[in-house]
Amino acid sequence: MTRQYETVIGLEIHAQLMTETKAFCQVANEFGLGENTRVGPVSGGLPGALPVLNDQAVRLAVRAGLALNCAINKESIFSRKNYFYPDLPKGYQISQFDKPVCGEGWIDILVGEKGAETKKIGIERIHMEEDAGKSVHLANYTLVNLNRSGVPLVEIVSHPDMRSAAEAVAYLKKIHSILVFAEICDGNLEEGNFRCDVNISIRPVGQKELGTRTELKNINSFRFVEKSIEYETARQIAVVEGGGIVIQETRGWDSAAGKTLSQRKKEEAHDYRYFPEPDLPPLVLSDEYIEEVRENMPELPEAKKERFKKKYTLSDYDAEQLTSDVALSAYYEDCIRRGAPAKKTANWLLSEVLKELKKLDDVSVSDSPVGPKALTELVQLIEEDKISGKIAKTVLEEMFATGKSADTIVEEKGLVQVLDTSAIDAWVDQVIGENPKIIEDYQSGKTKVFGFLVGQVMKLSQGKANPSMASKALKKKIDV
Repeated sequence: MTRQYETVIGLEIHAQLMTETKAFCQVANEFGLGENTRVGPVSGGLPGALPVLNDQAVRLAVRAGLALNCAINKESIFSRKNYFYPDLPKGYQISQFDKPVCGEGWIDILVGEKGAETKKIGIERIHMEEDAGKSVHLANYTLVNLNRSGVPLVEIVSHPDMRSAAEAVAYLKKIHSILVFAEICDGNLEEGNFRCDVNISIRPVGQKELGTRTELKNINSFRFVEKSIEYETARQIAVVEGGGIVIQETRGWDSAAGKTLSQRKKEEAHDYRYFPEPDLPPLVLSDEYIEEVRENMPELPEAKKERFKKKYTLSDYDAEQLTSDVALSAYYEDCIRRGAPAKKTANWLLSEVLKELKKLDDVSVSDSPVGPKALTELVQLIEEDKISGKIAKTVLEEMFATGKSADTIVEEKGLVQVLDTSAIDAWVDQVIGENPKIIEDYQSGKTKVFGFLVGQVMKLSQGKANPSMASKALKKKIDV
């Protein structure tokens, strides 16, 4: 099936802006408070209430455009998008239609085997809008919470440039990373602050004309985006192969059932009866305003990656991993500020620390029981030859389990590395005596067994022997 059909995917990403107040009123933009406690005349849709545009939201929208290589439109217009739903008390949503704040843009994503290739994904537009409230569907009735009503959003609309679930997830993660690093959106998927609609269609390989698309609404998980695209692709192929026709509709993703479900016929733009918002004048931006936003832009992931490579002499891979998450890069730089060695700290953070966090059901690095100060102390013990790398792994596990410092654990368990040459020589002599055949193999040219012999010395010393000294002592005694 994958040889016969090509999947065409576009994403509409909805990102909540990190403003203090809502898009068109002074009600606080806060999450998690009592139902309907953050509602005012404007966000509650009371007759006669007039919207006033939030300048902080405009600045963050322009920042998003600059971060995503978009053209910034000096004049944009707000419109009314008319539709009826219980959590939309006004009966319309203030959005932007034909004249958005940001025009064409692009980002590069890594694709192919281990991200060896780069693919450019086009961005059609970024427009500002207000969020609707939230409907809570229960068994026999629906409750409405308007706390989210009027919260400022940007909607980032891609071109249909993605051809697989993997590409769509890579694009989504890249946008997520950029918005979080740029302090535009906090990226919280569980709270719905970063979610997307997936537009997906299939067409025979080689055909230029696009197929009929379906829209999968409000997916707030990278994994669910991947699963929903895979399912919907297979569903559409099955429909066509069975002689049916894919209809244009809105579908939802049922994560429990692992499938998409039809929700309603897909609306076209004219169904919303867009017209200019009469209570808001055109948004006009000066060159000076745009440049001011540009000059105050936080460091973006690509720039941070290049700085990490140059300043800390990191590999491209390590720098890419460290700047994939804002909390991870902040943790790393905190370690460096405390005097931790750059390369070794990167290795320990990306391998051992993340491995331990995964055991804790993927706890975020920002909530790690072992913080930058504790990791720095552990790495410095290795640097000072007080413990070996092997023992350090055991110590780190104990740090995660008990919250104790590396120094305390090393002292309590007597794990200080042995640097005494006589003790190391004794372990080496014992290993030589117990492995005559392997020594003979080594001396006859089978040098790969040397690693095994060093391992036996380390095992005999319970990991306390200095690995470098053990290796040198062994080599001196068995080389011929």
